[in-house]
Amino acid sequence: MSEYNFNQIEKKWQRYWQENQTFKATENTDKPKFYVLDMFPYPSGAGLHVGHPLGYIASDIVSRYKRSKGFNVLHPMGFDAFGLPAEQYAIQTGQHPAITTEQNIQRYIEQLKNIGFSYEWEREVRTSDPGYYKWTQWIFMQLFNSYYNYDTDKAEPIADLIAAFEKSGNTNINAACDEDTPSFTSEEWQGMNDQERAHLLLKYRLTYVADAVVNWCPALGTVLANDEVKDGLSERGGYPVERKLMRQWMMRITAYAERLLQGLEEIDWPEQVKEMQRNWIGKSVGAELDFAVEGATEKIRVFTTRIDTIFGASFVVLAPEHELVAQITTAEQRAAVDAYVNVAKNRSERERMTDVKTVSGVFTGAYAINPLSNERAPIWIADYVLAGYGTGAVMAVPGHDSRDYAFAKHFNLPIPQVVEGGNLEEEAHAAKEGKIINSGFLNGLEVKDAITAGIAKAEELGVGKGKVNYRMRDAVFSRQRYWGEPVPVYFKDGIPHLLHESELPLELPKIDAYLPTETGEPPLGRAVDWKYQDNYEYELSTMPGWAGSSWYWYRYMDPQNDTSFAAKEKIEYWRNVDLYMGGAEHATGHLLYSRFWNKFLYDMGLVVEQEPFKKLINQGMIQGRSNFVYRVKDSNTYVSFGLRNQYETTALHVDVNIVENDELDLEAFKAWRPENADAEFILEDGKYICGVEIEKMSKSKYNVVNPDIIVERQGADTLRMYEMFLGPLEQFKPWNTNGMDGVSKFLKRFWKLFHDNEGNFAVSDEEPTAAELKSLHKTIKKVEEDIERFSFNTSVSTFMICVNELTALKTNKRAILDPLTVVLAPYAPHIAEELWEKLGHQESVTFAPFPAWEEKYLVENTFDYPVSVNGKMRAKVTFATDTPREEMEKAVVADEQITKFFEGKAPKKIIIVPNKIINVVV
Repeated sequence: MSEYNFNQIEKKWQRYWQENQTFKATENTDKPKFYVLDMFPYPSGAGLHVGHPLGYIASDIVSRYKRSKGFNVLHPMGFDAFGLPAEQYAIQTGQHPAITTEQNIQRYIEQLKNIGFSYEWEREVRTSDPGYYKWTQWIFMQLFNSYYNYDTDKAEPIADLIAAFEKSGNTNINAACDEDTPSFTSEEWQGMNDQERAHLLLKYRLTYVADAVVNWCPALGTVLANDEVKDGLSERGGYPVERKLMRQWMMRITAYAERLLQGLEEIDWPEQVKEMQRNWIGKSVGAELDFAVEGATEKIRVFTTRIDTIFGASFVVLAPEHELVAQITTAEQRAAVDAYVNVAKNRSERERMTDVKTVSGVFTGAYAINPLSNERAPIWIADYVLAGYGTGAVMAVPGHDSRDYAFAKHFNLPIPQVVEGGNLEEEAHAAKEGKIINSGFLNGLEVKDAITAGIAKAEELGVGKGKVNYRMRDAVFSRQRYWGEPVPVYFKDGIPHLLHESELPLELPKIDAYLPTETGEPPLGRAVDWKYQDNYEYELSTMPGWAGSSWYWYRYMDPQNDTSFAAKEKIEYWRNVDLYMGGAEHATGHLLYSRFWNKFLYDMGLVVEQEPFKKLINQGMIQGRSNFVYRVKDSNTYVSFGLRNQYETTALHVDVNIVENDELDLEAFKAWRPENADAEFILEDGKYICGVEIEKMSKSKYNVVNPDIIVERQGADTLRMYEMFLGPLEQFKPWNTNGMDGVSKFLKRFWKLFHDNEGNFAVSDEEPTAAELKSLHKTIKKVEEDIERFSFNTSVSTFMICVNELTALKTNKRAILDPLTVVLAPYAPHIAEELWEKLGHQESVTFAPFPAWEEKYLVENTFDYPVSVNGKMRAKVTFATDTPREEMEKAVVADEQITKFFEGKAPKKIIIVPNKIINVVV
């Protein structure tokens, strides 16, 4: 007797896949390739909860389907293994982060294998493995040895730039470089010493050392990226973050701004992610103008997209961090300015950008001279101007900009009107069209023409020029922590020098504690005798978390290669990722940096595609279904949900794993925590019913559901299908363990199709009926269409309908069950493998071709006619769609279930509307 024992079946086939390397991919040019990739996870100590596999299941369905459709599929998995959590744990316990990380990875692998993913585990990569980060360091070195040539619009070797300097200086060089890069001749270059040349080249290199304002988190002892800071606090731990000027490694991502922007048009990504990247890059077309400072030699450079409103600039605003603030502030205003700067520097850029309600600022006491109108304009500082965007200074035009308007109203500053229209008594007139007024030589021009004329005049007078600007800043590439990739650099006379490639990887040294040194150096400063050639200081910062994830998809192509990050022929075969699955929260982090590094590798001729990920899908979030108990005030008594309003209570989260169908397991609750041991309960109908709320799944809410428990109780195939059944992949949806029964019962019904009532395998070789073929082929068609458009939830419904139909038809025919097993296999691979074997196949269902549906079986050749007698529906009768009208009439008047409503009378008329209705008039 054969029962559906999912525990045995799933373990059996997981062993089979591993022992036979079922999902191993090779560079087979006889098949089209398809590269499916999940964003590799950071292996946290908590392991996976049921929300994590959502995207993995979807990508696995696609991978299995594509194999079945004849594609050569690469579907690997690895781990983004460097990160703060392991380092924080090391600080608390003294345990090396590598040990913690290894333990966590083993836990993840076990959980992932339990769910039956078709990963090729032999290709697994870990960013913390020296054999892997050797190549992260190598790519860093290529960036250091490159510059961006705007004339050829690509990165080129720094040696070519040096050759150009030796020949003709930098006068004719059109390259990405620092704003303060001086002009020099070839003679001046040749007259520089090695140190001066090295300093100058840092202004061009694609990775370089510079002083930068960064997000410094003292509690974590490290610099954080902008996307790691929220409302002035670290995303991890919620610690205060302050803005601080520090010496950092930087990546010149700004050189690629335009290509990153244009490349978005070539990839199939969610529009919201594209828009987030467009906004982050922040392209603006406008003009740069120099405002002289009254009574001083300094000039304030501003960038504006609306030079047409230059005559309406009634004041100038500097970012609090602007380098000129200290120089131009008068003695009378010094104290107020210093106090404001001190407060503003600790607010993150994101917070300052989004806080549109708070108006604050301080007058510096200095004045600027408008370069086109020659009017005096007071110079203020305000935190709504960012040092990192544009020039860190704005010409404020309150009549035509809402933020400037609010500022001017608050501080009682002039609000001149220079574009016709609007009511400046009530609000700014932020019009992009209209006639210019009160503006000297611009009067009477339309806005568009005035912009052109304004730029021309500024260039004629030598006070400005037209310019394309980008909001995006160069990326900070340093973290003052231990658990990250060492930077392959040593310092000689303050100048960074690269290690030789033969000396890679530069491995993390052993240290006595994972904290900064007593003198404030990063943890690597604790390493004893850790110097290059025992003489020169290594870089003590490590690379950021995004370094190893900015190229990892290439390493999967050739993970064991120790002579290059991947062999050229393997890169040429796999090219790039066809389907990438991961969260939208990485839009301006990993997804942007990966595109940047990929374009650089393309420029160097090392890869063959400009974009790394052809199609991106952002899976939604599975939300937790929290349960609550209600403790009566000043007691250890808990009252059931329906009675809680009769008492003064406090709602407390309770572990959902000791609740079933919202009923609390009282003994498990007592054992859950020591303070619950003597708890008393006020029950309703003998049960304690818990409250319910849909929230984010997290440990603090005790609503985390461990997939191991689900797999143990109901099986991996049930988990896989249920997660897909919850709703559209991209949407947020609540988890409810109780809802899994429907999927579980479906799989049992599917199993029963292959077995008789005694549980014996019983599949016949009889020819299928038209009804059976119709049910099969409409299922094949729907599932194929659903997978192609990533609509997995509707496929699960289709499977359920199909099995219900086949059960009703008492189907057990090989001609139906054989192809149906192949169609189900991507969703429920374990049960499919077992039944495929029982059907007599020697090879894994993985390699079975996906069946083709045929239109002839989908044509409706019968119709169920509703039959009315004198307008009232009385019965349904089925006719072939080509039945002659005369035969239909005869059948109707001969059918007893209809004629009993004639009341002995003869029909006067029988009205037949083909494939719609039959109406008998008596």
